[in-house]
Amino acid sequence: MLFNSFIFIFIFLPVTVTVFFWLGRRSHAWAAGWLALASLFFYGYWDYRYIPLLLASIGFNYLIGLRIAQTAMPARKRWLIVGVGSNLLLLAYFKYANFFLETISFVSNNNLPSLDIILPIGISFYTFTQIAFLVDTYQGKVKEYRFVHYLLFVTYFPHLIAGPVLHHKEMMPQFSDERIYKYSPENFAVGLTIFCIGLAKKVLIADNLAPFAAPLFEHPGSPSLLLAWAGVLAYAFQLYFDFSAYSDMAIGLSRLFGVRLPLNFNSPYKAENISEFWRRWHMTLSRFLRDYLYFPLGGNRTGMFNRYRNLMVVMLLGGLWHGAGWNFIIWGGLHGLYLVIHHAWVGISKSLRFPSDSAIWKLGATVITFIAVCFAWVFFRSPDLGTSWEIVRGMTGGFGIALPEAIGSRLGALGTMLENAGVNYYLGGGARFIENWSWVMFAAAIAFLLPNTQQIVRRFEPALDFLPAAQPGPGRAATWLTWVPSRRWAMFLGVLTVTSLLSLNRPNEFLYFQF
Repeated sequence: MLFNSFIFIFIFLPVTVTVFFWLGRRSHAWAAGWLALASLFFYGYWDYRYIPLLLASIGFNYLIGLRIAQTAMPARKRWLIVGVGSNLLLLAYFKYANFFLETISFVSNNNLPSLDIILPIGISFYTFTQIAFLVDTYQGKVKEYRFVHYLLFVTYFPHLIAGPVLHHKEMMPQFSDERIYKYSPENFAVGLTIFCIGLAKKVLIADNLAPFAAPLFEHPGSPSLLLAWAGVLAYAFQLYFDFSAYSDMAIGLSRLFGVRLPLNFNSPYKAENISEFWRRWHMTLSRFLRDYLYFPLGGNRTGMFNRYRNLMVVMLLGGLWHGAGWNFIIWGGLHGLYLVIHHAWVGISKSLRFPSDSAIWKLGATVITFIAVCFAWVFFRSPDLGTSWEIVRGMTGGFGIALPEAIGSRLGALGTMLENAGVNYYLGGGARFIENWSWVMFAAAIAFLLPNTQQIVRRFEPALDFLPAAQPGPGRAATWLTWVPSRRWAMFLGVLTVTSLLSLNRPNEFLYFQF
């Protein structure tokens, strides 16, 4: 079931919310159980055959967690190893078994048969969430073990399919708070506002960029410079608004129930370096990789070489987490290389006392970071390495610089100069070319120039506590919205929502559902 579908918006969500608060007046346990049951239905609507796998994973991890909590060392550590190892084996089988078989076949020149495995949706997210639970239990951070709350913690439908990756301490204590079982007009106002903004991002921007990105990656041919960049940028902004939309909608939906999810997306294309990018993009996954992989490997405490090694290992595994393929490994490796270069540059610039706080420098750093991220997105999106290299070659001018004839024929003397400089014209595609770049520029203007959702919502009552204190915004709050009266804002939001609902005739899945 998709957030951006009629059945979710007009049937599932109203029924789930109404029954939850009706039960909440009678029994908090029944209300929590209902929400968990509704979340299982939400998950099973995609494919009911994987509900037993999800429940088995939940039951196993809950029992292992109790064992860890009730056992002294060294048995305590052994139970942790059993729990984490079992989760990783489950993930390896469903997500990586065929990838390993294909790699072995290629290396050994033997044609090993593939396994008939369908990847259960959301398995990466609920597996990582439960690994975090086991580690937190081992470290003594878990204080509450009611099974109905744990079941809801894992299955909670706003985050089940595509995150955020949650810590136990962020969620389960909230289910013990009696305030979430009482209807709150403030929570509804804030939640619906955030949800509607996210819905607009998805159906009005991300889904309209998709038709311009897909042709390049499905049939790249020999793309010229402008065509290659048009398709790559279309995908870069499609993914940006798609994931931003899901993050907004998840937070907004959860707020309807009075439950606050952690911020997971915070204008990452505004980042001035790659480290900042990862503090803004998929923030809870970055936190998970830092806390449960980078720090245990030694972080930056064991010397420069080991720090760079740890960064590469973390990003390579992060790439592999996103998908079972060499393209994802290269994508992770590129980001590892970017991080190594960035940290090396920080050390050099500090020793040379290089001035890096000017507006021009910050703008240049943001542009360089964005271009580097876009190059890496090519490998993230491409179906195979051959396609990736074709597109990268086009992005670097390997297939020339071409303009649609409809444009080139109207440039006059400028067109002659460009032709002498090696710019060629080709037949057709003028309108499509202009439409592609128009959408890219429109999306770029919103991503780079306008405030993000949390900055907007902070400007309106009653959303003063929209974000948890531990998750502040970037400090660039928009000031141009402060004069907008509530009535005008409500009218704008209403028009935006109606327009979004009218565009739901062709719902598309969120891109992160495949991970």
